[in-house]
Amino acid sequence: MSVVEIVSFGYLHDEPPAAHLTIDLRHHFRDPHVSPELRYMSADDEPVRAAVLNTPGIAALVEAIAAAVTAFASGPSAGTVTVADGCAGGRHRAPAFARALAERLTAAGHSVTVSHRDMAKAVVRR
Repeated sequence: MSVVEIVSFGYLHDEPPAAHLTIDLRHHFRDPHVSPELRYMSADDEPVRAAVLNTPGIAALVEAIAAAVTAFASGPSAGTVTVADGCAGGRHRAPAFARALAERLTAAGHSVTVSHRDMAKAVVRR
């Protein structure tokens, strides 16, 4: 099918990366950062992934963005489709969402790369 690049990021670290689709996860989905037991974990940790992926609306958003990526890839101009998804600090919601989207797109036949711009950065004090 097409080549898709997914970049997760944190709005509190820097401006969003350039992308065809930018998804802001900050306001509509619960932040694992508010749970002290999850705060210093990241999307590399199963409890964080479970908390994010079990949030109402996340699965539907993954499907919707996968459909949007397919629409972009179906257009007359060939090329990589870039998706940027961000949360506050870039450690929890954004990278967990990026991985779920990558799995969905890979299963649909897209060639997908994922990078996490801010996941390894220190927890943001807020």
